[in-house]
Amino acid sequence: MKTLISLLLSISILIGCTESSQKTLLSNPDKAIETKLAELIAAMTLEEKVGQMTQITLDVLIMPNSEPVVFDTLKIRMAFEKYKIGSVLNTPNNGARAPEEWNRLVGMLQDYTLNYSRLKIPLLYGLDMIHGASYVAGATLFPQQIGMAATWNPALLTTAGEISAYETRASGVPWTFSPVLDLGIDPRWPRQWETFGEDPYLASEMGKMLIKGYEGPENEISDKNHIAACLKHYLGYSQPLSGKDRSPAWIPENMLREYHLPSFAAGVSASAHSVMINSSEINGTPVHASKTLLTGLLKTELKFEGFAVSDWQDIEFLYQRHHVAESVKEAVALAVNAGVDMSMVPNNFDFADYLVALVNEKKVPMSRIDDAVSRILRVKLQLGLFETPMTYYKDYPEFGSEKSVEAARITAIESITLLKNEEGILPVSKNSRILVAGPAANSMRPLTGGWSYSWQGDLADEFAASHQTIFEAIQAVVPKSENVKLCQGVRYGTGDYRNEIVDNPAEFSRMAAASDIIVLCIGENSYTESPGNLNDLTISENQQNLVKLAAKSGKPLVFVLVEGRPRIIRNIEPLADGILLAYLPGNYGGEAIAKILFGDVNPSGKLPYTYPRFVNSLEPYYHKATEQLEAATPDGTTFNPQFEFGTGLSYSEFTYSDLRIDKINYAAGENIQCSLTVTNISNIPGKEVVQVYISDHYASITPPVKRLRAFEKILLQAGESKRISFEIPVSRLAFVDADNHWVVEKGTFTLQLGSLSTDFTVDETKVY
Repeated sequence: MKTLISLLLSISILIGCTESSQKTLLSNPDKAIETKLAELIAAMTLEEKVGQMTQITLDVLIMPNSEPVVFDTLKIRMAFEKYKIGSVLNTPNNGARAPEEWNRLVGMLQDYTLNYSRLKIPLLYGLDMIHGASYVAGATLFPQQIGMAATWNPALLTTAGEISAYETRASGVPWTFSPVLDLGIDPRWPRQWETFGEDPYLASEMGKMLIKGYEGPENEISDKNHIAACLKHYLGYSQPLSGKDRSPAWIPENMLREYHLPSFAAGVSASAHSVMINSSEINGTPVHASKTLLTGLLKTELKFEGFAVSDWQDIEFLYQRHHVAESVKEAVALAVNAGVDMSMVPNNFDFADYLVALVNEKKVPMSRIDDAVSRILRVKLQLGLFETPMTYYKDYPEFGSEKSVEAARITAIESITLLKNEEGILPVSKNSRILVAGPAANSMRPLTGGWSYSWQGDLADEFAASHQTIFEAIQAVVPKSENVKLCQGVRYGTGDYRNEIVDNPAEFSRMAAASDIIVLCIGENSYTESPGNLNDLTISENQQNLVKLAAKSGKPLVFVLVEGRPRIIRNIEPLADGILLAYLPGNYGGEAIAKILFGDVNPSGKLPYTYPRFVNSLEPYYHKATEQLEAATPDGTTFNPQFEFGTGLSYSEFTYSDLRIDKINYAAGENIQCSLTVTNISNIPGKEVVQVYISDHYASITPPVKRLRAFEKILLQAGESKRISFEIPVSRLAFVDADNHWVVEKGTFTLQLGSLSTDFTVDETKVY
């Protein structure tokens, strides 16, 4: 990578050229906090400082497999008396707990910590509360992030963040490992569903609003209704060469900066308090060992002032997997000197022993230790943990309230994306005889996805039993429940999410023949991380065969795709009359799907990624012109996705007209003012996402065919027209050139809204 001197860039460009100036945690430092922090650092021993940098998993501290959970007093003394550990994470025995039980566990750990801490420094507890308080029984679970992105409604994310923060604090936990700001650009990657999709601008807008919900409008995390956010996984984690989790990425620096960095820059600008590091490597350098990316780019260039935590065991993996260190001790030196502040060790205390020795051997400077500990303790002070180390469920009467549930319902409804509706097959009449089939038809696990009650989400049917599956939700809203039948045909097995069991085909055919319409709930079971790796993106053969069997009945088919990533459906898509993409809609996904199927609500979701047609054609919407040199061909040799980014049908019909732009020539520092009229020409109220794309005709680096530069979701009543206006800074058109500078080059551009377009020019080149 080039020297930092040549890599200066504009933060406003990185975050999508918003008009507000960048905030940082210390823009207006709290003098009382900084005074207390200085006093603590001056009074702490090396061992106490290293303890603050050490995070272990809860299972280390409890008796193995104990239920109810019992702490191992010897391990407790070792952790807090000898090693002075400052942070704990995870859920015991890989299962969710009631909020009262979380209060007991975290409360006891805080008591142990304060009892053994000479300076009374409280514990910082963290959990993966990624779509609600997802490790707390009875909490309100929202759609996973990919579904949140499909709403194209950033305001919903602020509400989701607020409710998640409130219910997380009710459990006694002040820190979440969320949001995921990785770019969801590769559908093979098993964590794509944790992202906000493939577009940097959409991900930036969604991410900063979720952070606002978690941390509060002014990042007031001392407020007991808010929590500290954690941006993950910095940087470039989501585009591995193989598509497999935790495998190497090869990303040119200009692409890394232009596409992968903006969402993290937006998170830094939103003053998020922590960041988690990419587990893998970029261009041969593990990110945990990259001083250029951690200290240079993140902390110096982006001015990130929170703390950086490693991912699970990733410092040890510098030695064990990446082979850039000759020992775990050397790996600790590499990571800490690179800029990692806290090690998610998580299963032993070796990190602390090694780091103390490394400081004494002058291999890690005390200044680096003091910097790391200052960052960690500042967040503890900002959280108010010194004054109030615990929060309790009894003080959170709105936990799981109907108001919170309604917010999750609305988010699930707005996420569902209608991709196909041949001859108006949807909505379905409630008087129809309906066969509900497929492996996702009668299970909560596919709806909630991974990181729901357990790591792989395999406990969802136990913890979410009170919620409606798709079949139950359909049956609940029709006048005659006996008209709704269930015959799954294919069931997900236990364990490996790919495990499928074929039910009696003859029985399925008999029930299909007796129905008026068949709703096929197909896709994937829950998974995350490496267990979700696959070798073929095509939907499973068993499910394809089920669809073909259903088609033989001659009855209309509606697909409900419940999946974390777009599985290839090219061979069965022509058999479907209607297709709903549900993503991973959470506990209220069954209800949302049923309401849309019957027209009780109007679908408004839009694709946050490109839905591929072929396994060898996985280009994003911002592909280069050379991906479409010829007309689309059956073998997919050109850009020819199954469904394009931003696609989503409605039961309403909208028209765009009268596109206007304030002028045709702009200087680099000006704003583009554009407007158009959107009309709902149907008799059904509906929501439409107005998307603004801009194309650069010529550039010094081959330009993408188009880029999303603005969007707005609007509600139009039947027959209503609205004038919609956008103000887009010319600086938002910048790209990263061959010298890794952000630049707007003079030339001609096309602005496009739906089928309307107009050209304009920029009359000067400007480097930012």
